[in-house]
Amino acid sequence: MTKNIKNPLVKPFVKWVGGKKQLMEVINLYRPKTFGRYYEPFVGGGSVFMNLQYSKTTINDYNTELINVYEVVRDSVDELLSILKIHAENNSQEYFYSLREWDRTGVLEKKSSVERAARFIYLNKTCYNGLFRVNAQGQFNVPYGRYKNPNIVNEEVLRADSKFLKKSTIKILKGDFEKSVKSAKKGDFIYLDPPYAPLVEDTHSFVGYTLNGFGYDEQLRLRDLFVKLDKKGCYVMLSNSSSKIIHELYKDYVETTEIVGATRMVNSKASGRGKVDEVLIMNYDYKTL
Repeated sequence: MTKNIKNPLVKPFVKWVGGKKQLMEVINLYRPKTFGRYYEPFVGGGSVFMNLQYSKTTINDYNTELINVYEVVRDSVDELLSILKIHAENNSQEYFYSLREWDRTGVLEKKSSVERAARFIYLNKTCYNGLFRVNAQGQFNVPYGRYKNPNIVNEEVLRADSKFLKKSTIKILKGDFEKSVKSAKKGDFIYLDPPYAPLVEDTHSFVGYTLNGFGYDEQLRLRDLFVKLDKKGCYVMLSNSSSKIIHELYKDYVETTEIVGATRMVNSKASGRGKVDEVLIMNYDYKTL
């Protein structure tokens, strides 16, 4: 891996709960210093791969609307910016709710990919705390955030991101996390950042829990994928909550598990906000790489 010349303007264009911006120093400390291809199956807001700015990168997410935004930023940034400027000029509580209604009235599926991407960014920048949350019907249901000056048209960043994403060696996928790393081989680096496991004491309490459809069965399947990639000779790093369940699932990697502190600002319970312990679980000793 040759040293990248980084563009400081390449950074996330959406706010994302659970984003790894605050942990980048730790992730960079523990990641392998040389590797083949980089994979990020749960890309979310993209703070890790945009910090790395590594050209041989594959990103993926199960959220098809989010991946549509990445594709539009790459392919149609001028048109995207022109629509975002219209949203910025019209921004108000009433306007926000009129756009939010699109996925309730059938309007969204009639819109172009660029119009959908512009709506996604606008709602993300103006909704409460930048949450992405949908109800059981798949409808975006976060309320208006009442910000004084939301940065809806972040032109410099969007243009820099577009240029970076246009590199022919960067691949954007959408779908299941396991399928996104099928081509990974020995020497590649995979960073896994799934929806976090809840801080419960026993498996029984966890079984009925899901976050974005990611429950115990999915965490178990992810652990099995971690082991499979390990056996392939890939470098694997996983972020998750420092919960009893996660420590149990990854007990074979206790020697290469690091507990780190991160600040969570969004949680339904006050006790879940502030400094909480998270884990970085690796299949390698970062000190020897």
